[in-house]
Amino acid sequence: MSQDLAATRGVTEVEERSPSLLVRLLSETFGTFLLTLVIVGMLVYGPLNSAQALGIALGGAFAYIAGAAAVGRISGAHFNPAISLGAWLGGRISITAMFSYWGAQLVGAILAAAVLFTTIPRALVELLGKEDVQGVFSSAVNGFGELSPLYLQTQGGAQFDWFPALLVEVIISAVLVGVYLGANDPRSKFGYAPVAVGSAIAALTLVSWFVTNTGMNPARSTAAAIFAGEWGQLWLFWVAPLVGAALAALFYRAFGSNEAEETDELDLDEDDDDLDDDDVVVVEETEIVAVETPAKAETEAEAATPEPAKKADDKA
Repeated sequence: MSQDLAATRGVTEVEERSPSLLVRLLSETFGTFLLTLVIVGMLVYGPLNSAQALGIALGGAFAYIAGAAAVGRISGAHFNPAISLGAWLGGRISITAMFSYWGAQLVGAILAAAVLFTTIPRALVELLGKEDVQGVFSSAVNGFGELSPLYLQTQGGAQFDWFPALLVEVIISAVLVGVYLGANDPRSKFGYAPVAVGSAIAALTLVSWFVTNTGMNPARSTAAAIFAGEWGQLWLFWVAPLVGAALAALFYRAFGSNEAEETDELDLDEDDDDLDDDDVVVVEETEIVAVETPAKAETEAEAATPEPAKKADDKA
């Protein structure tokens, strides 16, 4: 009956197969490559343009939205180990997939940084007054203290120490992961989640750029540190985003996940009730069509039979 009902309503069932892990990893590699290429590239060539914080914020947002539009349906468009951790703690992916995503994201970020590193003109190094290409790449490194953009902007007059930097990175990472989990929630009425996440990236970059050069993404921070040779402060840009992601995911799971399950169960029950009612209607309509036609014919025959007899009696 359900198949007949589906055919009556014009419903076609399509078997959806989830992409393999390899395909998802390639998607994460591509998305992280794009995101790192834009953000790190704008930071490396920052002295040559006047975009600064606003340009970096918009570049990161556009890069994420473009990458998510291309491969988001395949992997979920994490492009960030912090988001992958939040997705695992939020019950979206398995722990095996999370670690696999981390590896793919690191590969994508390092490849993007390698492309930028190998294509920087040697003449530019001299024009910028740097000793080598690593010196040019140091402008893309996340850091605090003397590596904080505020220190460079004020020529050493002010700087952010490790604790304010840690606190800011935890907060912005928690907000980013919270926006991702909320925008990609099945109950969300927002039609295009990548726009929400991209907008969060832009806004959070504007807030934190002067503090730490906006980390929020351990893969991007690691790639920049590798080619700049600045490893001393990288620990903060792994610890803070992962702590922030964990806080956001636990908060989401505590206050959002149970309601989602109840809503799904309620919707399922309502759909079942609607389906049962429709089945009854179809059965009743079929019986009426099958029974009414003979009954009507017999009634007409009986009604037509007495008339000649009555006329004969009248003549007699």
